[in-house]
Amino acid sequence: MTPTGTPETPNRTEASGAPEVPGTGIGTGTGARSWLREHSEIGVGLLLLVLGVLVLTDALTMDVDIAQRGPVGPRTVPIVVGIGLLVVAVLLTLDVLRGGRGEAEGGEDIDLAEPSDWRTVLLLAGVFLGNAVLIGPLGFPISGALLFWGSAYALGSRHHHRDPLIAAGLSLVTYFVFNNLLGVPLPGGPLMGVL
Repeated sequence: MTPTGTPETPNRTEASGAPEVPGTGIGTGTGARSWLREHSEIGVGLLLLVLGVLVLTDALTMDVDIAQRGPVGPRTVPIVVGIGLLVVAVLLTLDVLRGGRGEAEGGEDIDLAEPSDWRTVLLLAGVFLGNAVLIGPLGFPISGALLFWGSAYALGSRHHHRDPLIAAGLSLVTYFVFNNLLGVPLPGGPLMGVL
């Protein structure tokens, strides 16, 4: 009751006529927008939830013969990752709804006034595209060495004598680990008979 003796009516929004929830701002057009802006991390939780469902759906519909793969088959890791994504999505959403907020980035030594380094981005994109084109005809040992050396060059390393040797070593070790130890065949290219 108001001081004049008339019954008190809840505040209603002008557009929808829905009562405003006191203290939350929900029910008003600007209040709902403000609430969504303050809880924007829920969008990340939703994205993780969708990714988790996609990974689990893909893993569970995968057509594999487990008897040939042993007790741990190709479904195991995607199922674990999918469940992990769902758990993180739920925990993040609950934390945000309880008032948790991510901290603003303040510890990095970045000058936001500086423009983006598009040269590095384009060089890296070119190196990855070149690897995708060259892996078939040249094989992984050669294209991988070019990938590792090109990535180091794009990121600023200028040791022209040392970098190619390290890249070749990394490429050969990666090829050996995947091809011989893990049983994941990588194209050998012209070096197939040598390796």
